[in-house]
Amino acid sequence: MALQTQSPRLLSLDVFRGATIAMMILVNDPGDWGHIYPPLEHSKWNGCTPTDLVFPFFLFMVGVAVVYAMESKKATMPHGKMILTALRRTVILLLIPWITQFIFHPENGLAHLRLPGVLPRIALVYFICTILYLKTSQKSRDWIFASALIGYFIIMTCIPVPGVGYANLEPATNIGAWIDRLVFTPNHLWKESNTWDPEGLLGTIPAVATGLFGIRVGSWLKRKDRDENVKVSWMFTYGVLAVIAGLIWDLFFPINKALWTSSFVLFTGGLATTGLALCYWLIDVQGRKKYTYFFVVFGTNAITAYVLSGFIPHYMGMIKIHGASLYQTLFAPYFSPVNASLVSALFTVAVLWVVMWGFYAKKIFIKI
Repeated sequence: MALQTQSPRLLSLDVFRGATIAMMILVNDPGDWGHIYPPLEHSKWNGCTPTDLVFPFFLFMVGVAVVYAMESKKATMPHGKMILTALRRTVILLLIPWITQFIFHPENGLAHLRLPGVLPRIALVYFICTILYLKTSQKSRDWIFASALIGYFIIMTCIPVPGVGYANLEPATNIGAWIDRLVFTPNHLWKESNTWDPEGLLGTIPAVATGLFGIRVGSWLKRKDRDENVKVSWMFTYGVLAVIAGLIWDLFFPINKALWTSSFVLFTGGLATTGLALCYWLIDVQGRKKYTYFFVVFGTNAITAYVLSGFIPHYMGMIKIHGASLYQTLFAPYFSPVNASLVSALFTVAVLWVVMWGFYAKKIFIKI
């Protein structure tokens, strides 16, 4: 990792990314997992809650960021060098969660190391999208995007699952789960099930499409031959059309985060596009930056905030006051169960923000 001073950035992207990180911390760290407001939980299977938007929004922004990081370089810098840099970052992103598992659960060793996960999926999407951005035209990427969504739909709904005999979209018996058990073995999958993984290997295909969605929007934003208001209008139009298309596809290929279905890609990509369009219009076009600071602190060091969101709450949970946890001491006695859980989560967001503010105030931006 390298420490870098801040460079010119798209402020609205930092705000949108920072809001996504803040939401991620909020939903990942409730005071009591047994008492959570429904919008702050993932869908049980099909459907989409606000919590289900966090990961696809982040992958969408990976695509946008690829454009902003590489657009000016790809015409002058050797592509091989840029791909090697992307590969190095990919390896680091893959190693972080595996090393973290050893730190938190050394007793599991290699025998129960979860190989898929959020950061591994981000790593793969980032690397594949980097290659596609450097080596293909936007028209080719549009065809790849459509082919990925249609091809994934055909794979999931038409190919019989070995040992089951028919195609299906159930958690443990769909073809993606079968591939994960074959490739990773059950011991290296999500510990809550060991029969399937919400960040499984096959789901990388539509996840890359989410990244390509972001690349298209980022390329549109970088165009210098279009008026800013025209850019915003088209982003809203694309976003709304994608949401409608996702809802239509949902009728026969349900919106589902764990499977990262094609309808989920269109629905969440459309919402991300409209959300970024709103931020871009308010912040970068209209110049309304007054309330952006809180989210910028998270957004300019997003991966660092993500990694620390695993460590800081873990060690906060180890703090005892007269034998009771912080949650039992500071929140549970004074609020209803669901509100105590929510206030505790907000407290965790605030603690992490203070830590990230320390980085931001000293202009330390950790780039993998």
